[in-house]
Amino acid sequence: MRVKLGLAPAEVDEDGKEINPHIPQFMSSAPWYLNADRPSLKHQRKWKSDPNYTKSWYDRGAKIDQADKYRKGACENCGAMTHDTKSCMERPRKVGAKRTNKHIAPDEKIETFELDYDDEAKVDESKQMDFAKIEKRKLAYSGGHGKYLLDLDVNSAHYDPKSRSMREDPMPDADPSDQFYGGDNRLRNSGEALEFEKLNTHAWEAFEKGHDIHMQAAPSQAELLYKNYKGIKEKLKSQNKGTILEKYGNAAAEEEIPMELLLGQSESQVEYDRAGRIKKGQEKALPRSKYQEDVYLNNHTCVWASWWKDHQWGYKCCKQMIQNSHCTGAAGIEASEAAAT
Repeated sequence: MRVKLGLAPAEVDEDGKEINPHIPQFMSSAPWYLNADRPSLKHQRKWKSDPNYTKSWYDRGAKIDQADKYRKGACENCGAMTHDTKSCMERPRKVGAKRTNKHIAPDEKIETFELDYDDEAKVDESKQMDFAKIEKRKLAYSGGHGKYLLDLDVNSAHYDPKSRSMREDPMPDADPSDQFYGGDNRLRNSGEALEFEKLNTHAWEAFEKGHDIHMQAAPSQAELLYKNYKGIKEKLKSQNKGTILEKYGNAAAEEEIPMELLLGQSESQVEYDRAGRIKKGQEKALPRSKYQEDVYLNNHTCVWASWWKDHQWGYKCCKQMIQNSHCTGAAGIEASEAAAT
């Protein structure tokens, strides 16, 4: 019961170290064949040493002697003795060092390790790291004040520690000119963020329509397709604009209106009332139809659709319902009335 309540003291192993009571039982209990009398975690430790692992220093990329002339058996490209021409990592020269006998590259320092029967060995890569630079960089990153400390109010903008994001402005009432941070949403609507959002939307819509495009799997392909799509769209837009201008003309003419027309005077007299409305002198012009007007065909004296009867159009002069018929005049009217009776 004391163990469940956390009141019992922690167990001590063979070396006198305390064992964490929160370690699961399947990890803390030793196998039966070890014959362990006291609790211990020695069975969880790595007790086999890897013979292929070495912590010796490996001076990677170090150079040693540099010759003045080309030596027999050296690399024909750079002139180093530590590798052959096929293994040379330098840029292929136009004329190799074997022929020019100039700019001989220094020899690399070759480290030797005791390998196993499979010719394998492991090197401790941490020996090559400069931990002073890493610690200095971490201290530089941690400098400054966190954005979650700008406003300590509990009801302030929400800060997500996992993604280190704060969407809203923590100090919305402050002067915008004095703010150095106004929330992540301000940055999401500036720069290339909007263009990247359009690129994602285009990739989703193209994938829904059956195109093999994925923004995360092939970003270069998605960006190229979006660029081609924008070019084709602008080209079609300019073609449609040119077609419309060619068909209907440009109402906003580029030529300026002459000053004689802008400042010209006329003899027409126009009267206005107190409200500024035209009272007399300028009547409204009747709008013209796009269809032909006052055109009399087939000897008719009235235009087509000048007469209406029984939901049908006709000619008023002869009261015929057929548009391509010839005019029969009053005789045709009398004949149609006699036929109706």
